[in-house]
Amino acid sequence: MATDSTADAGETYEALVEHVTRMTNVGNAAGLLNWDQQVMMPDAGTPARSQQTAALSAVHHEMLTDDDLADSLDALDGADLDDEQAAVVREVRREHERATRVPGDLVEEISETSSNALPVWQEAKREDDFEQFAPTLEKLVELKREYAEHIDPDRDPYAVLFEEYEPYLGLDTAERVLERLRDELVPLIDEISDSDADLASPFEGTYDEAAQEELVRDALDTLGYDWDRGRLDTAPHPFSMGTQFDARVTTRFTPEDPLDALGSTIHEFGHATYTQGLPQEHYGTPLGESRDLSVHESQSRLWENHVGRSRPFMDLFAPTVNDHLGTDVSSRELYEAANQIYPDNLIRVEADELTYHLHIILRFEIERDLISGDLDVSEVPQVWNDKMDEYLDVRPDSDSEGCLQDIHWTNGAFGYFPTYSLGSVLAAQIFAAAEDDLGGLDEDVRAGEFDPLREWLVENVHRHGCRYTTDDLVREATGEAFTADHFLDYARGKFGDLYGL
Repeated sequence: MATDSTADAGETYEALVEHVTRMTNVGNAAGLLNWDQQVMMPDAGTPARSQQTAALSAVHHEMLTDDDLADSLDALDGADLDDEQAAVVREVRREHERATRVPGDLVEEISETSSNALPVWQEAKREDDFEQFAPTLEKLVELKREYAEHIDPDRDPYAVLFEEYEPYLGLDTAERVLERLRDELVPLIDEISDSDADLASPFEGTYDEAAQEELVRDALDTLGYDWDRGRLDTAPHPFSMGTQFDARVTTRFTPEDPLDALGSTIHEFGHATYTQGLPQEHYGTPLGESRDLSVHESQSRLWENHVGRSRPFMDLFAPTVNDHLGTDVSSRELYEAANQIYPDNLIRVEADELTYHLHIILRFEIERDLISGDLDVSEVPQVWNDKMDEYLDVRPDSDSEGCLQDIHWTNGAFGYFPTYSLGSVLAAQIFAAAEDDLGGLDEDVRAGEFDPLREWLVENVHRHGCRYTTDDLVREATGEAFTADHFLDYARGKFGDLYGL
């Protein structure tokens, strides 16, 4: 028979879950408005949309900092909870404690400024004029510094902001991994650049958008995307968003390069299949939410690179490519085209699998210095171009190809970029663990059998939601601590073979 204190704790926990579920629904509604703004909203809709998203952000913040929620968390401190309940309380308490330190009017101001920043950035990029965007960026930097200072005035503000996206691995881990990638990938890329291998694209001319869309829809079908809980649209900057009941993907089409749409669609499929794999019975609570952006990115990179850019997948999918595009391309040609290394590429989202990380390191270093005050906003174009020259031996001719190419800073998403590389590193570690457990993944992919891998990922990653911290989830899924070893071994092996190193 339950004691009164146990019964009280149970009632308090249920009240907390009810509150958190309502709060989550507010956040998910804001997410749908953001999706609409990037995909379908008329251009003139920004003024109203800015107020709408700001209002929802304010409501969400009020619910997260609510006194009743604080009382519930206090009452559950030290209570006899099972592991899943303790995980929910841990995650809610972490978010609550951070949020209570930030004034609601600052949260609303950041949201409204971010929403208004989107069309400013779009116009500045269109006009190739960073100075148009500079005042908005400066305002966002100031607001996010203030945000970090409210949370913890005694810590590095960038470390505080990084924890918005990766709360458990720590900035020191991110810095250590990024430095190792820089130190080991730069010489590998130099070797590739000096090699005699010629991995030319087999595609010539342009390819109709409708044909490309049919191609990527076939790819989503092949991989097992659940259309009953998703949809495909286009966006200037492809992204995925949603819940386990509605996980949407977007892509974009480049007339001269159909592999760009194929790669970006498979990438977003990885995000969406993670979201669709979250436990439905825990919707609205941390147990039904993705762990963090590093883990989320690991799922997109796993499907994009370890599956979609693999030779077995090209063996499977080459006939489909040829059917839709009217080409006669071999699987080997597709494999080589999908894995070309071209350091002279200026655009991150079009970068190859290796040089991509130098794009991330560049952005990480710039935004870290912006937040710390070591770099002025007016200096961003020059520093950006200098770092591109240093890391990739290429220099942008325009701001549009340089510091205006990404959308993230319009959202005030400082601290986001490192999770891309952390996710790629984790993808290799998780894929190696899946291969060890399942065996024969190459044969499965070549045969179009993706259920074993997808089900393994659901069992070992997706179904846990936020039950584990990031480092504990990595250990649960792979049996070892987070490490870059698997990624670097994979990179040396794959590209060494392709380029005859």
